[in-house]
Amino acid sequence: MDIIIIGAGRVGLRTARVLHEEGHEITIIETDYENTTQIQETGFEVIRGDGAREPVLMDAGIESADAIGALCGDLNANFAACSIAKHYHTWTVLRVDEDYREEVYQTYAKEVDKVIYPERLGAIGAKNALLGGSVRAIADIAQRLQVVLMTITTNSPMRGYTIEEVALPAQTRVLAFGKADEQMRLPLSDDSLEVGDRLAVLADFEVLEEVRQLIVGQRLAPWS
Repeated sequence: MDIIIIGAGRVGLRTARVLHEEGHEITIIETDYENTTQIQETGFEVIRGDGAREPVLMDAGIESADAIGALCGDLNANFAACSIAKHYHTWTVLRVDEDYREEVYQTYAKEVDKVIYPERLGAIGAKNALLGGSVRAIADIAQRLQVVLMTITTNSPMRGYTIEEVALPAQTRVLAFGKADEQMRLPLSDDSLEVGDRLAVLADFEVLEEVRQLIVGQRLAPWS
């Protein structure tokens, strides 16, 4: 994919490096002259200028780009860039700098395809490290809701039962199911639960520990 990244700060440059390592073509737009020079030395194609201006986006190839990540620290510039990019039918990702703005833009910014709050994503990564291998946070859906991927273990009280037979808390819903060696799919009531099977669960924060005990059968971390 041809991807434009606006901003070569901590978030933008790390994202560009990961995407480049996966084989994508990356063009970075950066306003700072010193940063532009340093990034060019690493082999990235860099356009020096304001990513919120259409001529600069044109120079970066917005007409043929598959996606644009507006990832600089200026929210107004990010939103302007995404708004322009949508006129070229480009997939847009907008970085916000405060968690409350994430909800606002998700609700009202129809011209933006995806809104991200990097600090929230970083927090999810930290939670995954703390939870251990059998529990992995996927996304915070709302202030009190989270989607978590959990794996059936040998200690799971659910092992050997079907999804229909398991009574999860009222604020919990199984969104997807996958056998140990298969892709995730919609759950069926008669799916049997065996070691290594995975469940993607939507749950309220208040019942996450109860759900963990039912599915994984262990405390917060595997070494606890």
